[in-house]
Amino acid sequence: MMTSAFPEAPGRATLSPVRERPHNPWAALRPVSEAQDHGHAAERAAATLRQAIAEGQILPGQKLPEVLICEGIDVSRHTLRSAFQILAAEGLVDRVPNRGVFVHQPTVEDIRELYRVRRIIETGAVRAVELTDETLDELRSIVTRARAARDAGEVTAMAQANQEFHRTLISAAHSQLLSGLMEQILARMRLTFAGMHSEPHFHTDYVRRNGELTELLAAGRRDTAQDYLIDYLVTAENELLGDVAP
Repeated sequence: MMTSAFPEAPGRATLSPVRERPHNPWAALRPVSEAQDHGHAAERAAATLRQAIAEGQILPGQKLPEVLICEGIDVSRHTLRSAFQILAAEGLVDRVPNRGVFVHQPTVEDIRELYRVRRIIETGAVRAVELTDETLDELRSIVTRARAARDAGEVTAMAQANQEFHRTLISAAHSQLLSGLMEQILARMRLTFAGMHSEPHFHTDYVRRNGELTELLAAGRRDTAQDYLIDYLVTAENELLGDVAP
């Protein structure tokens, strides 16, 4: 197994080191600029890094270099350190004394906690949200994109479409609190997926499952959809736990 090309933060039992690292991910980050709305610059910087983590641009165990990130997103070091504090509170980064800030390396406990939360909020959405024709069409469109990515062997696009499916389901609740929580969950899920041995195969099956879940919801079979989603999430949790490094 190849070892990481980046320094890794020490910790408990984690997913195996990632085999691939993106080249110069800091150049691809969305600029924030403190010139506009300075009072919320740290939140916007945190949002930029959170999105990069959720999209797999920044990977588990990767050190976050202050100078390069400040240049990439156009913020001061003070603002970036405040952004790191926000992300640390969300469990996305770890501060290691005398070494710096690292993207969190998921543990067994992280996976179990994420899926406990997902079973509560996503099954709650299946039971309670108003699923309009527009929302159902959007879910179907996401599934179609995921199938196209699967058939083309585009793993990153398939994984992003799968995450967008769950984001859209929660957004149907029209709750900023729930949507904000889901963004944190998706970012942490991306860290988990990034360390998998068999990531392509993992995402492939959930393209099919998302399609089946959508049609259950469209048919108004919410109780069946809830049971289906619980089984879906339990299966996914067990697959991820089976991929954790000893």
